[in-house]
Amino acid sequence: MRAETGVFRGVTIGSASVWLVLFALLPNLMVVGVSFLERGTDEFVRFAFSLDSYARIFDPLYAGVFWSSLKLAAVATALCLLIAFPFALAVARAAPRWRPMLLALVVVPFWTSSLVRTYALVILIKTEGLLNGALLSLGIISEPLEILYTSTAVLIGLVYTELPFMVLPLYAAMEKLDWRLVEAARDLGASAWTVLRRVLVPLTLPGIIAGSMLVFLPALGMFYVADVLGGAKELLIGNLIRDQFLSARDWPFGAAASVVVTLMMAALIGLYALSQRQVRARGAA
Repeated sequence: MRAETGVFRGVTIGSASVWLVLFALLPNLMVVGVSFLERGTDEFVRFAFSLDSYARIFDPLYAGVFWSSLKLAAVATALCLLIAFPFALAVARAAPRWRPMLLALVVVPFWTSSLVRTYALVILIKTEGLLNGALLSLGIISEPLEILYTSTAVLIGLVYTELPFMVLPLYAAMEKLDWRLVEAARDLGASAWTVLRRVLVPLTLPGIIAGSMLVFLPALGMFYVADVLGGAKELLIGNLIRDQFLSARDWPFGAAASVVVTLMMAALIGLYALSQRQVRARGAA
């Protein structure tokens, strides 16, 4: 029996390891390698070492795309956090019989493709859409709002698509929270703001950082949201990378931009690990 269990474990781990090496590690290593090559004239790349692709990232044209993408992703992450934190708190404090239903409201959007939901937003926010129709009927506005094909529309799309990825890590962190600490802070006279700032936020910091990672990094690459809602006027890093590989055929520059995004992800993962260490240190103290 033990021998069969060992064989099964070896086959399972071995198969997963081969899969990860072939379809995760090697493609990423190829992207890193291509980023240090030159663009070819008749072929995709020329096997000559060069750092020009990384230097071009600091060109004002491409640096502007990176900067605007970072700002848009950061604002989307902040809005998701502001919306998700009280909702996750309410779910964590709700009666156990209500939690599955409340979590189902978060999970339901995953049943539909995010691309389909992005096109559904067009129906809501276009000039003749449901939102403008409702506001005009109520007399709140006198003329339709121009939301579609603007940075605001892209921001709405990012928040709408990524919000569940912020709620779930926050709920996971709050569910394991020792609420006696909150009650002790209130008994000692702490205000609601003090409890939030000195107790809830520090103890749920790993969930906050995990949710921010799950929102911020995908938001940089969701090129279809920028295409559908922004009318290709608002470029994200994902649009830039896609265009370099498929349109401009500049694989080294597209690979260099991909490596930069990967390094951002590595930095956020390091920040997440550091926050977990700090929370464990507070708990030990």
